[in-house]
Amino acid sequence: MVGARESYARAIGAGEWAGFSCSLDEPGDHSKVEAALRRSEPAVSDALESLDGSSPAQDRLVLDLLEHEAQHHGQLIRYLYGLKLAIPDSWKARYALG
Repeated sequence: MVGARESYARAIGAGEWAGFSCSLDEPGDHSKVEAALRRSEPAVSDALESLDGSSPAQDRLVLDLLEHEAQHHGQLIRYLYGLKLAIPDSWKARYALG
């Protein structure tokens, strides 16, 4: 997710795909994963807020990022179910989970 957020934020700003890269170099370190996720969120927000009269290419990139994030939510939900962990109430409401 970190690499996708960083890469899509850069692509949205450029108006075209600019290649994949990820600043997270230690995916096994919980604190570094959390820090990278927190860093990547404002990068996406800033890219979206900077859009002023977006191009069709930028619109497609925004939709691709949305789809990518939704797919990961689905994966995370399956992990939570499988590990018998609590699913956040906001996710239950958004995805009609019981």
